[in-house]
Amino acid sequence: MSTVADARGWFGSIALAGALISACVPALPGGPALAPNRSVPATFGIEAEAENSAGLDWREFFADPHLVGLIDAALANNQELNITVQEMLVASNEVMARRGEYMPSLGVAAGAGLDRVGRHTSQGQADELTGVAPNLQSYTFGLSASWEVDIWGRLRNAAEAARYRYLASREGRNFMVTRLVAEIASRYYELMALDRQLEIVRNNVRLQEESLEVVRVQQQAARVTMLAVRRFEAQLQGFQSRQFEICQRIVEAENQLNLLLGRFPAPIARSSESFLTMQPAVHTGLPTQLLENRPDVRRAELELRAAQLDVTAARARFYPSLHLDGRLGYQSFDVRHLVDTPDSVLFGILAGLSAPLLNRNGITAEYFSSNSRQVQAVLRYERAILSAYLDVNTGVNLLSNMSRAYEFKSQQVARLGESVEISTLLFTSARAEYLEVLTTRRDSLEAQMELIETRQRQLTATVTLYQALGGGWRRAEAVPRPAPNADAGAAQ
Repeated sequence: MSTVADARGWFGSIALAGALISACVPALPGGPALAPNRSVPATFGIEAEAENSAGLDWREFFADPHLVGLIDAALANNQELNITVQEMLVASNEVMARRGEYMPSLGVAAGAGLDRVGRHTSQGQADELTGVAPNLQSYTFGLSASWEVDIWGRLRNAAEAARYRYLASREGRNFMVTRLVAEIASRYYELMALDRQLEIVRNNVRLQEESLEVVRVQQQAARVTMLAVRRFEAQLQGFQSRQFEICQRIVEAENQLNLLLGRFPAPIARSSESFLTMQPAVHTGLPTQLLENRPDVRRAELELRAAQLDVTAARARFYPSLHLDGRLGYQSFDVRHLVDTPDSVLFGILAGLSAPLLNRNGITAEYFSSNSRQVQAVLRYERAILSAYLDVNTGVNLLSNMSRAYEFKSQQVARLGESVEISTLLFTSARAEYLEVLTTRRDSLEAQMELIETRQRQLTATVTLYQALGGGWRRAEAVPRPAPNADAGAAQ
């Protein structure tokens, strides 16, 4: 009973000391960090949808098998993504290290030495009287243990903060995946657009070559002058030159894709013939779903939690800390008697209590800095939410505007196509000037090229919106969606 009472008195003293010292914790400049504002508008400026494309696996969202194969290869070989994976492993190792700090440590040690004490010392005189040699050897081996009792949870909070940072690094990896998926899809659509533009230019080259032959015949028949021939030749050469410009852009786009795939230049298989018929649909869902779908928002929330725990751990440094140390082993001045039991047995245990009193500048500065980092984390989290909402709002409007622009541009191309046929017919019947034919064909070519560019921007807008909603990182089997505040659901 006396032992129990002593223990209660010991821990009661610790609690009392902690209460006294906690009153001496300095006040934070500007006060503690405020809770983040998680509110978002009810809609994205359009009619709310229950379905959300962010929950789709990218294999389901992108139906093109060539594009799916490219994304698969990039996720396996992209160097930047693999660097991020290694950073995630570093964060995982930090969790292991932090957890080890609040667990007891046990070590084994052995040593040998020589000790000589001055003759004109109390110990030297005692050794001389007892016949102990002046050069005294010492041999030891045994176990040593130490443990900082985590009374205030400082070490556990630091370990928990490291765990949240590891989960945040996983969300960083997921965010990198969404960017990589979106960039590959955008580059792929760019290649398809360039293929279609090259096809359009080549068709115009063939048409211009046929028209040039007709003009030359008419010039020989004195129906047109050499000026008309030269103008048709000049326009033909302009079309031919444009072919090679597009070819160079195709090479550059392929190399950019190969870089994302982590490989040297290689042909990119693609389905360019379906470029104008692809109709991917994107459903926005509700703005509140961004908090759980966007990896960058989830990462910012986890980093905020880690920063909050850092402040708690930094505050606990003002409180007393309890250390326990122990030794158990053998020690002897004669190696022949080193393991004699119990004569050579060495053991000891020490409990120590310490608390900072004077010159607390270091821990005070860390406490203030931790609070400032928490304020930064709150602002980053709020900014991540705002940025996510604006990204979706921009993407929704871009997709809508590009769809309407594509509709009118298609009508323009159709009208100019009819104009080319009419101008050619009138020119062959000597009812129109050759300049009308050249101008109409040039306008038609430009309109067709702009139609392809508009279509590319429309497809890219679907990819950008899919990424802005938080799509592209989930796996097909990851159907359940955890609540935003669930620790285990912070990363998938």
